[in-house]
Amino acid sequence: MIGSSPNHSLPALLALEDGSVFRCRSFTGHAEGGGEIVFNTAMTGYQEILTDPSYSEQIVVMTYPMIGNYGIPPEDEESRRIQAKAMVMKEYSHHPSNHRASETLACYLTRHRTPGLCDLDTRALTLRIRNHGAMRAFYSTTERDESRLIAQARSLPSMAGQNLASAATTPRPYLWQNGGVQDLPKESIHRDLWTRKDNVPRVAVLDFGVKFNILRMLEASGCDVLVLPASTDAQTIADLSPDGLLLSNGPGDPEPVDFAVRTIESLLGVIPMFGICLGHQLLALALGGKTYKLKFGHRGANQPVYDTHSGRVYITSQNHGFAVDGDSLKSADVEITQINLNDKTVEGFRSRRHRVFSVQYHPEASPGPNDAADLFAAFYKLMRNY
Repeated sequence: MIGSSPNHSLPALLALEDGSVFRCRSFTGHAEGGGEIVFNTAMTGYQEILTDPSYSEQIVVMTYPMIGNYGIPPEDEESRRIQAKAMVMKEYSHHPSNHRASETLACYLTRHRTPGLCDLDTRALTLRIRNHGAMRAFYSTTERDESRLIAQARSLPSMAGQNLASAATTPRPYLWQNGGVQDLPKESIHRDLWTRKDNVPRVAVLDFGVKFNILRMLEASGCDVLVLPASTDAQTIADLSPDGLLLSNGPGDPEPVDFAVRTIESLLGVIPMFGICLGHQLLALALGGKTYKLKFGHRGANQPVYDTHSGRVYITSQNHGFAVDGDSLKSADVEITQINLNDKTVEGFRSRRHRVFSVQYHPEASPGPNDAADLFAAFYKLMRNY
């Protein structure tokens, strides 16, 4: 039994830059802060959402009406800490039940100093974001002047133009072994960090905010995994002699991460690559494409994606506010392989000449549950053939 949550409920206000204000309560005590407010339509997975680095500097509104009912299982974390600025829900479940859980959501949020806001009309809030787009927002349990809160929201930086990957990345390389992080004692990156094993592909992961389940899936598919800081240059990666390079997910706008684009561009045709989410966008930029900001983004576990070769429809998990411009990729070397059935945005592409492919969604999240698991097998096969 994990017990019930401590009662730290306080009245709060949530203000959006468009001038709308929502009265709510903080069930994690005093709170004040801001970020870009977005919504997620998943019915479960709030712990994975909170710890996904792609949610850096974002306030997440959960559209499912009750959150917290299965507590916090420690093995379900996607990074070493909570990444979201705050989580908003209609109703918080104070009495969770789950044999895997070690604590309540309220205790978890309080321990990580992350606000939890509840008792507001999330349907109205979601519709406002849906109609007007993702916006800057500010919340407070102490400030009662609505005009000041709106001004605070408007003073926050826009997500467009922000390089958040540099803050989300690992500060030093580490190995992923036996389902967990194996920190390395050495600061420098060199080939001896890996011990080559017969018939085991070695994958270097360029970390822009990688989710742990991507690393779990790589290991489960039979790969040795070394995670590298986002700033690692092309020559250092090439000197490691990896069999493949995975470009991870991450937060923020892809265009300011120009140092990574240059690295990827230098390694095109040298190392097979697989891009996921932000990695997909950075790979597109390296191939000469363009990206743009979506009105309210794709965040949820039920996004339908059409595969142009097989005719299959994948049910995918997504979390991104930017997309690849499909027209900018229309060349002989790049083939668009998947599209979103809701808005026709690019969900996947490949270049046979450069031996690279990528997807906008998260195949490791498996909401289907196994619709996209074969992408890791495809990456394994690409590396073995190479």
